[in-house]
Amino acid sequence: MSGPQRSNEFPIAWRTRKPLTHTVSGTKSNGIITSWLMLAVFLWGASNAGSKFVLASWPPIWVGTTRFLCAGLLMLAILRWTTWLGVPKPIKPALKRDLWLRGGLSLAIYIVAFNWAMQLTSASHVALYLGASPVWALLWEERPSRNWRSAQRYGATLLALSGVVVLVWPSLKFGNTRLGGEMLGLTASIMWANYGRQGRVLAASLTGAEVSAHTMWRAGLLLLPLALIEIFGRELVWRADLVLVQTYCFVGGGVCAYALWNNALMHWPTSRVFLFNNLIPLSTMSWAYFCLNEPFTKTFLEAMVLIVSGVVLGQVKWEKVMGRWWAPMD
Repeated sequence: MSGPQRSNEFPIAWRTRKPLTHTVSGTKSNGIITSWLMLAVFLWGASNAGSKFVLASWPPIWVGTTRFLCAGLLMLAILRWTTWLGVPKPIKPALKRDLWLRGGLSLAIYIVAFNWAMQLTSASHVALYLGASPVWALLWEERPSRNWRSAQRYGATLLALSGVVVLVWPSLKFGNTRLGGEMLGLTASIMWANYGRQGRVLAASLTGAEVSAHTMWRAGLLLLPLALIEIFGRELVWRADLVLVQTYCFVGGGVCAYALWNNALMHWPTSRVFLFNNLIPLSTMSWAYFCLNEPFTKTFLEAMVLIVSGVVLGQVKWEKVMGRWWAPMD
């Protein structure tokens, strides 16, 4: 082979191919980014159902810690010894601090809320709360003002919040013990939107794969002391199915899905990427229905209609859809 090779790469035959997350441009880029996000949605749906399965036997912080540590370190190894996910960039001290505070801490809080919610309520409900994340992202992107755009966004917020109320109401009305799970699901939704915003800031200096790798192992390390306390004096159940599902969750739902998601954030605004969150509840519900025997409920379907409607109202550019029939004045 001509030219010097990097000393930290394996001399594999296909190393000259473009990275899996290379930058694309033009009209074709939107289709490619859409396919990345659709694959991430499919992988996350399976991972969410897998999380519910694993959390029936293992404690929540331990599950999140081991998943993020394994996924982050695996991605770092791929970045170091191959070019599959691009060429890693040097990290300056200021950026390292941001990776701890903006990325790792946000992701750590998110996964604790997410896993506890998964343990206390249904997988489909938790995924549906995450589906409302685009609305929180929209609110962070723009302050209220006296124009149509602001009214559109805040109307979308009210619709999404109505869906949240529909999900929570049965627990409030009957004093259901799942109320804590519903509240934690809502917290996870807000923290997921926050992680998306922080990831977009970090993506100005790093690739999507690098953001995923560095924030995941940092989140895992931050949670490690709590995880050790959680399992202290507790006998963990070790079964082949649990290990295999957990392995899929950090490879498929961790390495692959997070890399695809953060790479999309490099090209599209946070709110546009989060539009695909609408499909995660359907993906999760389908996986949970077939693999965990979780039923489709009327409450879930009603809430999903409200939340998805809110997200669509807030993000669709109606002037392009309606054409000359659309003439609101700002």
